[in-house]
Amino acid sequence: MSARKGTSAGLVGRLVAGFADLREGFSRRGEERRAAGAARPRARFDLRGRLMLVYVGLGLCGLALVGRAAQLQLLDSDFYQRQGDARFLREIEIPASRGMITDRNGEPLAVSTPVESVWANPQEVLNAQDRLPQLAQALGISAEALTRKLTQRADKEFVYLKRRINPAEARRILALGVPGVASQREYRRFYPQGEASAHVLGFTNVDDQGQEGLELAFDEWLRGTPGSKRVIRDRQGRIVEEVDLLAPAEPGKALTLTIDRRIQYLAHRELKRVLEQSGAKSGSAVVLDVATGEILAMVNLPSFNPNQPAEGPRDAHRNRAVTDVIEPGSTIKPITVAAALEAGVITPRTVFDTNPGWIPNGRYRTNDEHNYGVLDTTGVIRKSSNVGSSKIVHRMSDAHFHGYLARMGYGRSTGSGFPGESPGRLPKPADWSGTSKQTMSYGYGLSATPLQIAHVYATLGNGGRAIAPTFVKGQSGEPVQAMDPQVAADVLRMMQTVTEPGGTAIQAAILGYHVAGKTGTARKFANGGYSRRYLAFFAGLVPVQRPRFSMAVVIDDPDPARGYYGGLVSAPVFKSVMEGALRMMDVPPDDIDTWIAVQQRTPTPRSADTQAAVVHAAPAASPRLPAVRPAAAALPPALDAAGGAR
Repeated sequence: MSARKGTSAGLVGRLVAGFADLREGFSRRGEERRAAGAARPRARFDLRGRLMLVYVGLGLCGLALVGRAAQLQLLDSDFYQRQGDARFLREIEIPASRGMITDRNGEPLAVSTPVESVWANPQEVLNAQDRLPQLAQALGISAEALTRKLTQRADKEFVYLKRRINPAEARRILALGVPGVASQREYRRFYPQGEASAHVLGFTNVDDQGQEGLELAFDEWLRGTPGSKRVIRDRQGRIVEEVDLLAPAEPGKALTLTIDRRIQYLAHRELKRVLEQSGAKSGSAVVLDVATGEILAMVNLPSFNPNQPAEGPRDAHRNRAVTDVIEPGSTIKPITVAAALEAGVITPRTVFDTNPGWIPNGRYRTNDEHNYGVLDTTGVIRKSSNVGSSKIVHRMSDAHFHGYLARMGYGRSTGSGFPGESPGRLPKPADWSGTSKQTMSYGYGLSATPLQIAHVYATLGNGGRAIAPTFVKGQSGEPVQAMDPQVAADVLRMMQTVTEPGGTAIQAAILGYHVAGKTGTARKFANGGYSRRYLAFFAGLVPVQRPRFSMAVVIDDPDPARGYYGGLVSAPVFKSVMEGALRMMDVPPDDIDTWIAVQQRTPTPRSADTQAAVVHAAPAASPRLPAVRPAAAALPPALDAAGGAR
């Protein structure tokens, strides 16, 4: 135990001695270093050199920045300008308004109104999924439909959301603040008269391009030239600044039509009334200015709303007055008579025996409504005798009869310029069968449009001078002498008897005016033969002394139970429309004697006070003159169905 303690004490001593030696060695070494440092001279600090080095470094950096700036601003400026413009600068189109269409008196028939179209950037809108239901509700569609529309065009930067809407509605949509939604100005066509002028005017599509009617025929004239401007848009498509006007928008040119808005509406109203009364399928009416060929009215029913052309049946868009061909029926008989008069084979006093009311035509018969017995040429027209027309046509050669019809305008377009106008059909003599010539004399075996019928009658009323119909005011064509003036005058006087007592169209008579006209009732061709369905016609001229208006009325498929003769169905339309047109145009009467006589026979309604005053008046008092009553107060008696109104 003592030995272990001694060993431990010796070990500790040795460790203490070792640490002491180590400390002494470090002390000596430190003193040697201090001595050596005192003996060596201290290095000098060069402050100016170091500052110069810093200045040079900063100068080089500034020079590099200036050089880079010069490169960006001077050398590569075009590149970076293009990059910036591609992101924010846009060249947008300035829409041009379409030219206004007016009637002959300057009343608007078609105008362009400013509207807004809302569009969107699908990529930005789809990033705001939480706003889609709100946007869809404002657009009036379901959120699913909106999402589907945007998703289908997710690779595009532009898609229309709603086009041609009211600016106030567009502002409400934009007020939602949905990212990527904006609007742009466009124009929308508006038709004040609606369906009354729909077939003449036609309509435009969503891009304001003419699709039908005169909107299509004069599309290039009416369509303006869009302008362009450079703008800056923000990331949401909103215009921040208009930078430059590149080209101003040029509006389309105005178009003044020959149509008279008042006569157009009157014809539409009367045609609609007759269709409702007769149960007819459709109808057409055309009014021409005899002296100029100007189309004053052209109406078809059923019609459509040109402000909403997608609504309703597509078939209603057809302008039947120029596209549909019909067999003209008895309206051609005055032309048959004129051809024979000009050929010199008959005179106005030539007599024809129509007994027993029919005449053979091959293995068929040509029948009259009644047995009219012996008729002169005027009587053939007044009674609308098919037998008389057949006997007249057989006095002419095939070539003369065909050539005369062709000269009057059958078988070729009138030249009105309306899109889709039909030329009708006039077979050549080489294509006639054994019965063709006879049936053509009273309006079967050839076809014409209602406009052609009105045009032929206008030629009659214009002294035999044919003028191509026109829709544009001031563009009347040059007249062509198609008929001998004396023959035209003779036929016109014969046609006057049609609307007088004993004629087939006394319901077309107009008090104070002589009316020349011709009825027609044609059976419709169907399933390889003629059916018991009918076309009812009336075509006429007024006043006879100096014709101002030519009008053709065609009623398709009236209900036979309600009456189907032209004199019963179509003649009243002529009367109502022409009465209004004569008054509107201030056409002086040419039968003033009849008007005065009717007024004198019409008692003046008086009140009790007025009658008492007359009774107690002094004997020397001047007699009271009959008061002038409206023409409608003295109508001719109605013609019943048994009256042979053809």
